[in-house]
Amino acid sequence: MILKLKRTPGIYLAGFMASGKTTVGRALADELGWVFVDLDEEIEKRAERRIAEIFEGEGEAAFRAMETAALHERVKSVQMGRPQVVALGGGTFLSEENFELVSNNGVSVWLDCAFAHVHRRVSYATHRPLARDPEKLKALYEVRREGYARADYRVEVDDDTVQAVARILALPLFKP
Repeated sequence: MILKLKRTPGIYLAGFMASGKTTVGRALADELGWVFVDLDEEIEKRAERRIAEIFEGEGEAAFRAMETAALHERVKSVQMGRPQVVALGGGTFLSEENFELVSNNGVSVWLDCAFAHVHRRVSYATHRPLARDPEKLKALYEVRREGYARADYRVEVDDDTVQAVARILALPLFKP
């Protein structure tokens, strides 16, 4: 395992909505024997409402502030030596503050999922406020790719969780 990961044992999964961050993250954490955290789930639990309700009631800026606060708390736990795999929300990694926080406190992995897979996965989802308009969804997907590309590692994902986890475990970050 690389020194950076030994010092701050956090693996942060970045990527577009429905790219598999939660599914792959849970499986990866199980494989490593680490704690798994879904940042969106933490925000919903703290706010006692769904993300869509936060977006509709308070707006995206308020949600992003909650997201950054939740990430700060996760990073504190990683800094204390508690190994974690953290599934970031689709927009979390794009904020410069969040990017720096993740970059300085673990390793980031971009789960790069083809738009066709994403679209299929979210086409019936009503709980994703940014996925309601297919044309806007495609434009958002394209815009965000540049931000995700700043991750330490990029792993292509499709519908095979086992393969995605194997690809992550084969990254140089786990080599002695």
